[in-house]
Amino acid sequence: MPKEYRTIQEVSGPLMLVREVEGVSYNELGEIELANGETRRCRVLELNGTDALVQLFEASTGINLEESKVRFSGRQMELGLSLDMLGRVFDGLGRPIDGGPEIIPEKRADVNGVPMNPAARSYPQEFIQTGVSAIDGLNTLVRGQKLPIFSASGLPHAQLAAQIAKQAKVLGANEQFAVVFGAMGITFEESNYFVESFRETGAIDRTVMFSNLANDPAIERIATPKMALTAAEYLAFDKGMHVLVILTDITNYADALREVSAARKEVPGRRGYPGYMYTDLASIYERAGRQRGKNGSITMIPILTMPEDDKTHPIPDLTGYITEGQIILSRELYRKSVNPPIDVLPSLSRLKDKGIGEGKTRKDHSNTMNQLFSAYARGKDAKELMVILGEAALTDIDKLYAKFADEFENKYVSQGFETNRSIEETLDLGWQLLKILPRSELKRISDELLEKYYDT
Repeated sequence: MPKEYRTIQEVSGPLMLVREVEGVSYNELGEIELANGETRRCRVLELNGTDALVQLFEASTGINLEESKVRFSGRQMELGLSLDMLGRVFDGLGRPIDGGPEIIPEKRADVNGVPMNPAARSYPQEFIQTGVSAIDGLNTLVRGQKLPIFSASGLPHAQLAAQIAKQAKVLGANEQFAVVFGAMGITFEESNYFVESFRETGAIDRTVMFSNLANDPAIERIATPKMALTAAEYLAFDKGMHVLVILTDITNYADALREVSAARKEVPGRRGYPGYMYTDLASIYERAGRQRGKNGSITMIPILTMPEDDKTHPIPDLTGYITEGQIILSRELYRKSVNPPIDVLPSLSRLKDKGIGEGKTRKDHSNTMNQLFSAYARGKDAKELMVILGEAALTDIDKLYAKFADEFENKYVSQGFETNRSIEETLDLGWQLLKILPRSELKRISDELLEKYYDT
């Protein structure tokens, strides 16, 4: 029977100080029993001699210092794991919220995970098809990669996240694929949208969803991505599945981190975020990857909204340092009704060269990707010139490039949130657009490929 303590000294926001504790360890879980018999959960955040600073998972209202009791469980936060999790919806602390039964766990795992030994990692190099041309064709996602989506308030990142979760697949026979979806600080409407859109397409059957709502406690928000990644590690490394983890919105997670840090009266870093935010984000992102000798993989797409559309803000800035590239959504394209509004020029997948080419996508992928980037960049320059000097100042070839840029945005990037394009369709569409330009302009593509695809 765990020992009970009636030595609560003070409660401040999400924090509580308990005196004269014995044998309690950092991160240990506990529960508080109120005078009316109600229980609330908590976690040890800091130890100083016999004093324990405890973090509450629920609200602190109604806690009477003299009549409430605290018990510590002797274990850290764990998640019960089983293949029955597929097709289920949980809250941010891993409790079922879809009306289904409790999970009977095959094993329990500490949600903080075990850091992956860098020497045990194998290099990400297999292609994942998302069905979105701007990603598959130009900023290819590779198995085991971390590729964040940088969005901004009001842009349709939720629709893009749902689209990728529904459409993503690994090419190849008998490959088991699952999606783990972790949502932090989202509204009930958004949560409902994700669940319903997964159910409509049947994608829910291969999805494990963790949903933390905006009115749930901040501390639960901090646990949500760890819960999601613990489930992903089990599916990937114990069950040999290829798992795509989508986390939205990392900005809400970082704000919860700042809220708890402020309550602890820690010295703030940039914009009030804690100085250890880089390390904290890295402890989440670095759980993605592939391990030698294991079939499974974890590929991660974290989604974050850039406050004030500022990519130098600490959250996108630190995320960019840790991850292998970024997909950037553009407000300008969204105003032009381009959906998904992916701005391909500043977007980057640092591992794309490893996941494309013969045997993975198609032999012409690398050449056409470089040519599309080059032609779109020149087309945008031509359009800017047209705005300043008028169309008459452009040469005939510049007018063709300007036409190419418009067609590229309207046909290649803009495909809507319901269209699922195979990589062959995406590459063929790229050739269709390149035929707007004379063959002599396609200097980045070999003659062999031009004969095969351009001349036919």
